[in-house]
Amino acid sequence: MTAVRITLSNGQQMPVVGLGTWKSAPGQVKQAVLAALDCGYRHIDCAAAYSNEHEVGEVLNKRVGPGKLLMREDIFVTSKLWNTKHHPDDVEAACKKSLSDLGLSYLDLYLMHWPMAFERGDELMPRGPDGTIRYADTHYKDTWAAMEKLVDQGLVKAIGLSNFNARQIDDILSIAKHKPMVNQVECHPYLIQTQLLAHCWSKGLTVTAYSPLGSSDRPWYKPGEHLLLDDPRVHDLAKRYNKTPAQVIIRWHVQRGLICIPKSVTPSRIKQNITVFDFKLSEDDMQQIESFNSNERLIIPTIEKAGKKVWRDAHHPLFPFHDLY
Repeated sequence: MTAVRITLSNGQQMPVVGLGTWKSAPGQVKQAVLAALDCGYRHIDCAAAYSNEHEVGEVLNKRVGPGKLLMREDIFVTSKLWNTKHHPDDVEAACKKSLSDLGLSYLDLYLMHWPMAFERGDELMPRGPDGTIRYADTHYKDTWAAMEKLVDQGLVKAIGLSNFNARQIDDILSIAKHKPMVNQVECHPYLIQTQLLAHCWSKGLTVTAYSPLGSSDRPWYKPGEHLLLDDPRVHDLAKRYNKTPAQVIIRWHVQRGLICIPKSVTPSRIKQNITVFDFKLSEDDMQQIESFNSNERLIIPTIEKAGKKVWRDAHHPLFPFHDLY
């Protein structure tokens, strides 16, 4: 199976469908990446914060390199700079740690995972005595300048953003020597992101949809909340096209011009999720899926406060989601 690719604004070719690795449990992620590479995936989406890059690296070592299934240039590997490593003095070491864990000499794409900086250190979620996150005052523009040096050093081929809103994207563009290639954001039929997509595309950024299937195993799920893959409207479409609900949704993303990184640890589903280039949704069905939109964010850290669920970082001045886009 040939990987269908989108050309980034710097000329790089990025496979349209990749394997997401968030929430993949120890041991499971190895089998998932192995199954993905063996059935035609050429794009693996990683992050330091997922705490499994060393396991991904073990699989890459088995399958990538001289005399193996793939050469390094055949695959596209993304990683992300975590919030505790935003200080300019920490960026290079953080990138090199991901490279070491992945067993690679360079990354195809390195993203700033969030605009907010957490307190420096090796604790993934630094918290005060009351359980709240301890933040740092590093601005993402200073972090970006440090990330640009990674491109100059050849450690990464491209840099980009994740969870940035339109204003923050423009902030980066106003100072960028190396422009962001990608903004990776939550996107699915319940959150179609029309305005943000249009803004990104107008500025030359490609968009990657994370949790493109609504992430039914999201940590914040509570009984009664929507599960996209259980939506009877999606099931009706799947029956008509003789495809799985996931294949219909992934195809919808692809036809919108998005990169899509569904996560699975089940080999049969991993294979199904990339088998989306042998059919096309009608324009009416594309519009029907878009009509599911409720501007509903499903993938955002929340805490209980005064008996209500609230966004964990909403009080931070650089929190990106106060506006629709």
